[in-house]
Amino acid sequence: MFANYLIGLREGLEAALIVAILIAYLVRTQNSHALGRLWTGVAAAIGISIALGFVLILVDESLSERAAEAFAGVTSLLAVGLITWMIFWMASHARHIKTHLHGEVDKALNTSTTAVALVAFLAVIREGLETVLFLYAGIKSSGETTAPLIGAILGLATAVVLGVLMYRGAVKLNLGALFKWTGAALVIVAGGVLRYAVHEFQELGWLPGENAVAIDVSSTIASDSVVGTLIRGLVNLTPTMTWLEVIIWLAYVVPTLTLFFWLIGHKGKSSPPPATTHASENVPVEASR
Repeated sequence: MFANYLIGLREGLEAALIVAILIAYLVRTQNSHALGRLWTGVAAAIGISIALGFVLILVDESLSERAAEAFAGVTSLLAVGLITWMIFWMASHARHIKTHLHGEVDKALNTSTTAVALVAFLAVIREGLETVLFLYAGIKSSGETTAPLIGAILGLATAVVLGVLMYRGAVKLNLGALFKWTGAALVIVAGGVLRYAVHEFQELGWLPGENAVAIDVSSTIASDSVVGTLIRGLVNLTPTMTWLEVIIWLAYVVPTLTLFFWLIGHKGKSSPPPATTHASENVPVEASR
């Protein structure tokens, strides 16, 4: 549940900040008449993301057990790739998002207000698709449905509330610290999803070492116990793991976290710290790194 709350919060907050920037810029440039188009684009992105979730469920239910395992493994790999790309892309480009979005809106307004809907759609759809893929992978890896779904909904709801409060100037957040530590936590969660994909591929016989167990604490922590469920829900790890699962987890998490923190520190030193405000016309996305 925590892992999906985290992804819902992170992706939802990014989408909320992007929408806030677009709204604030349209209002400030006296183009409020385009707000309806903007919300149309946002609604379309949300709708397509939800539709993808239903498609994933329908496909999974229509497959045989073996095919479903393969589908879950491949989808998990895709989710890990997208989340990893998102984390590093935001770490590298967050300071320039506002300028980029302003430029896209200006070009759209020179074309038509309909183009504003496309800008909003493209800005939000990425977050939506990433959320759905990661949520699906989380459901499959944890073996639960209700808790991950509730976690993601709560995370998205929290993000929406924070986005509205920041837009209205009611709260100020240290977005740099928030995105830094949620990014680091997501790397660990993504490592667990990657471990799950390896596990599925081993069961299918696509990868070797299914019986080469490296860790087995099932006698102390049962997989269906409260602690076992908690660990699986937090970081997608299980009481019993093979050597290949452990090696792949370490090979992903350690270098990815190292590179992530190096990139955060490098960007922080190479760029002057921007002023952090909470006015509606100055939504503080630049402070996110």
